Amino acid sequence: MAPKWLIASIFLSVFAMNAVAQHSDKERKEDIARHRAMAAAHEAAAKCLESGKKEDVCFAELQAACKGLAIGKYCGMKHAH
Repeated sequence: MAPKWLIASIFLSVFAMNAVAQHSDKERKEDIARHRAMAAAHEAAAKCLESGKKEDVCFAELQAACKGLAIGKYCGMKHAH
């Protein structure tokens, strides 16, 4: 017979997976919407740069568009220049 801790561990794992499955559809839809909003903000930043505006102006616009969407000041994306 399996040890009690193993049975408890399996039970808790199944319970946790069930809890995640119940919430995942709503959270998944929210993630999709957040990613689309971030993508739109990044597309606008790219167009801003293409228009010839200064990088700091476009960066400020990106920060404003991403406020509340992503963690950090890079709207969920950071790269080197």
